[in-house]
This record gives sequence, C-alpha cells and structure tokens, in this order.
Amino acid sequence: MMKLVSVKRQTKREKRFTQKMGMFTTSVIYIKKTFLSVPFKTIHKYRETYYGKVKDCEECSISA
Repeated sequence: MMKLVSVKRQTKREKRFTQKMGMFTTSVIYIKKTFLSVPFKTIHKYRETYYGKVKDCEECSISA
C-alpha cells in the first residue's frame, strides 16, 4: 500500500555566507513533506558544522 503523505530527507551542497566566516560551501539537509512523492512543504532545513554541531539555516544566507 502506498502512503499518500510522507516525509523525506534530502541533502544538497549550497554556498552560504555568514558575517564571521564569510563565503563557504556546506551540506544543507531539507526535511520535506510529500504528497504522492511530490514535495509540497519544507518542514525544516539545517546544516551540520565542521565540528559536528547542528545549526539552523536562518542565521546564514544563500549567496547569489
């Protein structure tokens, strides 16, 4: 039986910018809610630092 609504996790490499570190590339994990395997809502996104800490992506911005 196929689920109608499910939760999927996806990792992407993105360029980010912070005031302290400047420009850097990090892996960002997206947790998305899907309906019939089509994503429709991002529940949470976070990144893991070099030292193993998990940080929310709100304090760093995506570069152009």
